[in-house]
Amino acid sequence: MIEYRNLRVALLGAGSVGSQVARLLLEQGNEFASRIGARLELVGIAVRDLDAPRDVDLPRHLLTTDASSLILGADIVVELMGGVEPARGYVLEALTSGADVITANKALLATHGPELFEVAEQVGAQLYYEAAVAGAIPIIRPLRDSLAGDRVDRILGIVNGTTNFILDRMDATGETLADALAAATERGYAEADPTADIGGYDAAQKAAILASLAFHTTVPLDRVYREGITAITKEQVDAAREAGSVIKLLAICERLTDPETGEEGVSARVYPALIDREHPLAAVRGAHNAVFVQAAAAGDLMFYGAGAGGVQTASAVLGDVVSAARRHVVGGPGVAESTHADLPVLDIGRVVTRYQITLEVEDQPGVLAAVARILSDGGVSVETVQQSVPAGTPGVVIAGAAFTGPGAPIHGGAAATATLVIGTHSAEEAALAATVEALAASDVVIAISSVLRVEGS
Repeated sequence: MIEYRNLRVALLGAGSVGSQVARLLLEQGNEFASRIGARLELVGIAVRDLDAPRDVDLPRHLLTTDASSLILGADIVVELMGGVEPARGYVLEALTSGADVITANKALLATHGPELFEVAEQVGAQLYYEAAVAGAIPIIRPLRDSLAGDRVDRILGIVNGTTNFILDRMDATGETLADALAAATERGYAEADPTADIGGYDAAQKAAILASLAFHTTVPLDRVYREGITAITKEQVDAAREAGSVIKLLAICERLTDPETGEEGVSARVYPALIDREHPLAAVRGAHNAVFVQAAAAGDLMFYGAGAGGVQTASAVLGDVVSAARRHVVGGPGVAESTHADLPVLDIGRVVTRYQITLEVEDQPGVLAAVARILSDGGVSVETVQQSVPAGTPGVVIAGAAFTGPGAPIHGGAAATATLVIGTHSAEEAALAATVEALAASDVVIAISSVLRVEGS
């Protein structure tokens, strides 16, 4: 058997992922060659600082600060630098030179993906990015290839391991967010500046990528609605546990159809939400990730595994390297990204969801009626109402909802405060948000303690 020529691989970045990719390329050369039909030759590793400490002892002669010279002599360029610049310039340089590019750079793809894919298509190169979403979990290829003949209706995912670790620890140990974040930092799950994770920015970038891929439509990052977990309290987590739910930071991408016009659009959003403990995503513990896909023909699919980690993410990167190398051996143009559906990206107000609203109210006759009137005026239907029970107070059930304590219309007594937990039926986000504003402005509501969306049903 005649073996294909050596394929030259340039690596940009030698952080926790890049150093593991380099190690595996050097240590497992024979194994890769047997899978590809050609040998992979690591020609160099571009770094910012030649003397920086690294997780792996890399050959000194492979290190360079001259990324451009590596790119111009490479068949395959692996970009693991992170950030938008100078990574964008290097990726464009690689693609225009005809090299295939593998990247794990979610920020780059979420902000400049269409530009990069267009350049790749023009020159017949391929841009691979399996490791950009959910680390080692294979989700890009299943969406792009395996489900290409199906209709993906919804994606519900835990795509940030740091926030999942924090929320899971709050649920399991009763810690505050600050304490759980400190534990995440100590274990290396959270950066010194955790804003990208706990602010939801990292998850939003991944949601933009997933939505664009699943719905064959360009979904810009600035059209992804984002809320982080910074406002989540121990009390909310404790209340969720008592109610048989758990709070998770979710990336949600779904098709929406206007019931009046039949117009179809897509939504991409990230926020903390309640999900029932019986839902598969509720069992995702620690820093793991999981992506739940609902497709018209395939039904419900779940992808679960390590969402981060140097060697774990290197697995996904090297899978792309092997794919790129096989393409060189076999020949043929790159596969273009499919964004021809061109569906409108809808605002968060068009999303249909449910709310759980926790209110502090005056404990006196007429309060429940006033709250119910505000909800009704906003077009929001109530599914359940629960009221906190002072010691020794009998419970009351009203209209099928668990309702207890001296705030019910049949009770009187001295003015005090009570806690109402209201679960709504599904409604448009715009109506729910407007109703919350009306409740906040009401004279009978002392404070809105919590507003959480309910997902997964």
